[in-house]
Amino acid sequence: MKCLVTGGGGFIGSHLCRFLVARGDEVIVLDNFSTGKRENIKSVGVHLIEGDIRDFPCVTEAVLGVDTVFHQAALCSVARSVENPRSTHDVNATGTLNVFEASRRAGVRRVVFASSSSVYGDSAALPKEESMPTAPLSPYAISKLAGEHYAALYWRLFGLETVGLRYFNVFGPRQDPGSEYAAVIPKFLHGILNREEVRVHGDGSQSRDFTYIDNVVQANVAAACSTVAASEVAGQVLNIACGERWSLLDLLKKLESALQQDAAVVFGDRRVGDVKHSQASIEKARRLLGYAPAVDFDEGIKRTVAWFMESSGRSVTSGDHGIPDRAVAGKQAGRAVQG
Repeated sequence: MKCLVTGGGGFIGSHLCRFLVARGDEVIVLDNFSTGKRENIKSVGVHLIEGDIRDFPCVTEAVLGVDTVFHQAALCSVARSVENPRSTHDVNATGTLNVFEASRRAGVRRVVFASSSSVYGDSAALPKEESMPTAPLSPYAISKLAGEHYAALYWRLFGLETVGLRYFNVFGPRQDPGSEYAAVIPKFLHGILNREEVRVHGDGSQSRDFTYIDNVVQANVAAACSTVAASEVAGQVLNIACGERWSLLDLLKKLESALQQDAAVVFGDRRVGDVKHSQASIEKARRLLGYAPAVDFDEGIKRTVAWFMESSGRSVTSGDHGIPDRAVAGKQAGRAVQG
């Protein structure tokens, strides 16, 4: 399969590229490296086009001869979108429209694109099902929802097969902790490892359906290669998660146990645009894609902590992934404190 991965230098995109290349696919990457990193795909064996999805001629060049597009490029921060709504819209809505239009003109068979659980907003109903009304609380969420509507329209009007994946709090190795807008797990890990303040926005009771990166890669490939009739899956959006939720306080306990180190927690105000609780129903993805998360939260934390320790030059003492024995015991005990 010849495929294009937009945002291939980013966290999710680079993991996807490595998997696709390893199984023998020809992979083109389109990335401007505004948030991604060249080292994420160095020596992976992809063809790189350095460019921006807002540049329609550049996107048009990138999709030529491509069978499948994995559209991962985005500005992925709620906080950033509140500070600068226009830039988030330009990349996530206009850029996504460019990908769909260029793909349609080039005869691309299918576009699998990244959406977000943020489109659900702060409804108290759990778990989140795809049939629920959407209620975005941030420009980021609106920009992702706009992409979903364009995707459904391009399937209905033009027959472009689109499949949207609503990601729920993806985490794993190579997730950047250094950005001002870093996701919570790498930010917490970085803070604990470096004995810095770990800031929690709110009281820590807010909960998330944390999803390990391998599950997201699995879902993307399943969406691209699904044997289900296009009439059933095209134009659809699917939750990609584990179907469980954990509070931020639960998360901190697990990380402290894994690292054998206490966090210097500082509680602050809840951020504008953040939702209180998030948990997915994954039944639709299971039915249409055969999706079942292969890596659960505990194992994902174990692998992620091991990678952060190794990448920061910490010594690896014991355990399958370099986590001390006491931390493993603490991890198992932590299973009883699901939020």
